Amino acid sequence: MSIPRQLPNAITIVRILCAPVFLWMLLADGGSDGPLRWWAAVLFIVAIATDGIDGYLARKYEIVTDLGKLLDPIADKVLTGFAFIGLSILVELPWWVTILVLVREVGITVHRLLVASTHVVAAAWMGKLKTVAQAVALSLALLPLWTIVGEWIHVVNTVTMWIAVILTVASGIDYVLTEVRGSRATRSKGRAS
Repeated sequence: MSIPRQLPNAITIVRILCAPVFLWMLLADGGSDGPLRWWAAVLFIVAIATDGIDGYLARKYEIVTDLGKLLDPIADKVLTGFAFIGLSILVELPWWVTILVLVREVGITVHRLLVASTHVVAAAWMGKLKTVAQAVALSLALLPLWTIVGEWIHVVNTVTMWIAVILTVASGIDYVLTEVRGSRATRSKGRAS
């Protein structure tokens, strides 16, 4: 069985297009924890969970593309970035957390785009772990579970968010160090030849 060559990239693009719809749904009821909040959370969870599907299809059918390697992390960053912004607008997450995460995410995305003509920087294991941690923390924060299980869920939300923030910073540092080492190795090879 073969699949269309661009299906994984199409899934990634749909994930990107879900982000503004999700943000509108999250903010539409002004934080009243009504049905739109639940639907926004479900849309976010489905969109972020499909991250594995596009990559799986691309690897399984050997249709991995440079465009896919570039778009996939961007889709994650757009979805999670909109979620962080939305939670801060609703005053459920401090703006400093959102700004810290966005600076890291935008900085790395801009760098990836700048070097795309020479090489594609695929997501590293720590970046993938960061994305999973952010997805879990944001999913818990977006779902108004406190309306069902009580206020204690805010403790769980705070712990998972701290884990996500720490991994965001650590993976950003790891990315920079890896790129610096790679750049030095490339320059050393250039001098040796």
